Amino acid sequence: MVVPELRAWRAARPHVVRVARMVKPHVARVTRAVRPRAVRLTTPQLTAVATTVGLALAAGVVTSAGPWDSTGQRTAERDWAASRAPEGGTDHARKSGTPRTSPRPAPSAASVLAGLGGSASAVPAPAGKALANVLDPLLADPVLGSVRTAVVVDVATGKRLYGKGADQVQTPASTTKIATAVAALTALGPDHRIQTRTVLEPDTKEVVLVGGGDPTLTARKPADGWADLGPLAEETATALKARHMDHVTLSYDTSLYSGPGLHPIGVNDNIAKVTPLMADEGRLDHSTSGPAGRAMDPAADAARTFADLLHGHGITATAPGPSKATSRSQALASVSSPPLSALVERMLTNSDNDIAEALARQVALATGEEPSFDGDAKAIRAQLKKLGLPLTGAQFADGSGLNRADRLSADLLTALLAKAGDPAHPELRPVLTGLPVAGFTGTLSARYTDTPTATGVVRAKTGTLTGVNTLAGTVVDKDGRLLAFAFLTSDAANPPNPREARAALDHAATALVACGCR
Repeated sequence: MVVPELRAWRAARPHVVRVARMVKPHVARVTRAVRPRAVRLTTPQLTAVATTVGLALAAGVVTSAGPWDSTGQRTAERDWAASRAPEGGTDHARKSGTPRTSPRPAPSAASVLAGLGGSASAVPAPAGKALANVLDPLLADPVLGSVRTAVVVDVATGKRLYGKGADQVQTPASTTKIATAVAALTALGPDHRIQTRTVLEPDTKEVVLVGGGDPTLTARKPADGWADLGPLAEETATALKARHMDHVTLSYDTSLYSGPGLHPIGVNDNIAKVTPLMADEGRLDHSTSGPAGRAMDPAADAARTFADLLHGHGITATAPGPSKATSRSQALASVSSPPLSALVERMLTNSDNDIAEALARQVALATGEEPSFDGDAKAIRAQLKKLGLPLTGAQFADGSGLNRADRLSADLLTALLAKAGDPAHPELRPVLTGLPVAGFTGTLSARYTDTPTATGVVRAKTGTLTGVNTLAGTVVDKDGRLLAFAFLTSDAANPPNPREARAALDHAATALVACGCR
């Protein structure tokens, strides 16, 4: 076994040899002057001398410099660096010349996820009474409406630290997507990919574009890593030319799903018809998130776009119509979505309703339920039950949270977040990494801009419907504890001003950041 000192010597020896060779002429001159008859020192001898002297000098320097901490950094050096650093912690995504008149960057926190950093925190979790003293007045703000429930959990231990109507179910709005994400990752795994393919029916010239349920399929350039109709058309054309075909009948298959495709809220700019075949979520503009006008038939639109792409590769196709690929069809080409983990992150960051409903359908397909709104709800609940989560009173009506019939508790939402931080479930980590970051990404990019202590530290899924305002996510408090929280508020009779309600929820989350609460 090689001891650490020997490893260190082997690593340092080339440098010591170079130093020895540099000083050799000087040592030789000194030797001749002092002892004219002495034998001249060889390089190995000089190396040994230099090593001995160097180690002695190093030991003296270390001793005089003071103690070293567990990371190998001198405490004196660390303290000096801290005293010289600008206020506010790491300068996230900024250049070193950031003027002091700019907003203070978000403070950096120690690793707190046991599955990633190996330790939760050296300090105790906040005390329940102290948390109540901080949160109760904030949650009593009348701008939140008449019904307010909340829970705070220590992620490292799973212990509930604060509860207000913890098991009372409410309309969760888009925080429902946290449940959808956990169910999808549990049922399918983070590496699962959704395939869109083309097939040729035997003894015909019928090419069928088969939808697999990938809502991120795109026809735009650049594709930015998402599954692309362009390469699918090119590969399909190549396969057809190999069969000496340049004129085909094009059809498309959306038989993967059952039940109505129109969401119960009806035609709405927040979601397209739920279909296993669509390109760019059926958006009629160039947006990639948020409300937008949608195609009335996203599958037909995607097929027409595909026909145009085939034409660009020398294949003439008839106007596409609906069909169903048979079991005898021959594979031509396929493209696959990014891993499910990436879809989950995009869904949560942008509160993407189309991805949410597609993932709910994937859960149903993976578990043998009918791929419909009803089947999705059953499948999601079954997956969460397997994880032992508190489902009392919970109701699922869709995967996105657009349906007001959804009912979740603050207890369930924090349990979902704590499970995602559990080292025993690394497959759920995208639930945490996909949460919008305060002041930086997704639906929180324009919030917390006036609260630098929370910017970059609060990560949370937002939820808003008329009369409903919710927020659920994680914060790192000032002592380095990772806390999961869920705030659910509503008032059907007197809907609160959404801007004021969101600000009040943000203030509550910010209070958790600043709270040691002991």
